[in-house]
Amino acid sequence: MPSIPLLIGCAAGFSGDRTDAAGPVVDTLIDRLSHGPAGQRAFLIFETLAERTLALAQLRRRADPLAGYEPLLYPMLRPVLARCLAHGIRIVGNFGAAHPEAAARRVLQMAAELGAPPPKVAVVWGDDLRGTPAMDLLPGVLGDQLRAGSVVSANAYIGAAPIAAALDAGADVVVCGRVSDPSLAVGPALHHFGWAADDWQRLGRATMAGHLLECGAQVCGGYFADPGYKDVPGLAEVGFPIAEIDADGLCTIGKADATGGCVTTATVKEQLLYEVHDPSAYLTPDVTADISGVAVESAGPDRIAVRGITGHARPTHYKVNVCHEGGWLAEGEISYAGPRAEARARLAADVLRRRLPGLQMRADLIGVTSILGDDAGRLLAATPDSGSRDVRLRVAATHADRSVAEQLGREVTALYTCGPAGGGGVGTALTARLNTVSCLLPRDAVRTGFTFITGESA
Repeated sequence: MPSIPLLIGCAAGFSGDRTDAAGPVVDTLIDRLSHGPAGQRAFLIFETLAERTLALAQLRRRADPLAGYEPLLYPMLRPVLARCLAHGIRIVGNFGAAHPEAAARRVLQMAAELGAPPPKVAVVWGDDLRGTPAMDLLPGVLGDQLRAGSVVSANAYIGAAPIAAALDAGADVVVCGRVSDPSLAVGPALHHFGWAADDWQRLGRATMAGHLLECGAQVCGGYFADPGYKDVPGLAEVGFPIAEIDADGLCTIGKADATGGCVTTATVKEQLLYEVHDPSAYLTPDVTADISGVAVESAGPDRIAVRGITGHARPTHYKVNVCHEGGWLAEGEISYAGPRAEARARLAADVLRRRLPGLQMRADLIGVTSILGDDAGRLLAATPDSGSRDVRLRVAATHADRSVAEQLGREVTALYTCGPAGGGGVGTALTARLNTVSCLLPRDAVRTGFTFITGESA
């Protein structure tokens, strides 16, 4: 088993993340490789999926058969692709979204444009259940939650095994769809260290290293700053994380050199607990990680060592997310300012409710009560007028019939002259709505693997 620590940098935490994040991460990885021990390896990962991202990608693919992968793939990856290939930094990303093969071809096109040697690009498959026997199991599992013919996407959260297999086969770039976020880091660790698939302790540790990396800048002070309480230096230039993982899976987390932000025990603790329900049983397709005994300690400026993590046997089932058509979301906004502005905004909401009795409408007073509002409007009704002189009314409703939902936008626009005094700045939108349901399917019902995409297919 290799004893040389593995370096993994992350350059994206979601679809729509900053496109200039990869440059400083790659610069730092190259510097560390040049000064590190012989045989050290480095990887760059991109995490660009969320629960509904795949469904939106499927809709884009419906409109354009060549689309369906991460829309920002080109500006995110092209600036660093040639340098990564030249320095042996291998790339793993779930930027394939709903069309990993198209993303892989785009990577090959980028390399050709840059004059770089054609990389070996592998596509991981198996997460997309449409057209597979596993899809036939969903009606029996979901029952009335799933409407026939309305499915937009159905994806299993698969694990690190096909990523590791692709890297073992020599892939320079591994393009994935819906793999579990931490698996983007576990795959390279499995490949580099050659751990057994049931080495639960090491897999648990590597999974939490991947968890620290997966949200990009969050562990470096992004989504953390609270002025005067949790101050973060240089937030406008916040850095993205780099993990150093040793042969036992132990992790030290830091960030790209010459960037803002900070990596502290506090930022690491927050990210460790992010989206974790049970600290003793963080379920992933690779392992059940256990952070109940975790310890974090400083290992130098912007470097935190994470210890005390273990792991248990992985779940017997894959998590599956199914997105289906959910009718239409109508939204409208209008602003009121000056004396009694809030009272006028409340009156406008009442007018809309009376005009549209067939719509279940949500009304929010942005800046007064919106974040803590509720769809039934109980909180708004129970909240007294605060006397705010600067209020924006936001109303929303959903309906299966587009023509019914469209009425909301027309009524909000009519408030210009048919509503309370002084309304302005109307904005309306109508959006096809996607609903999400989740379930579990047995692992043996979902086949996974990888395929190389050759230069000739680009």
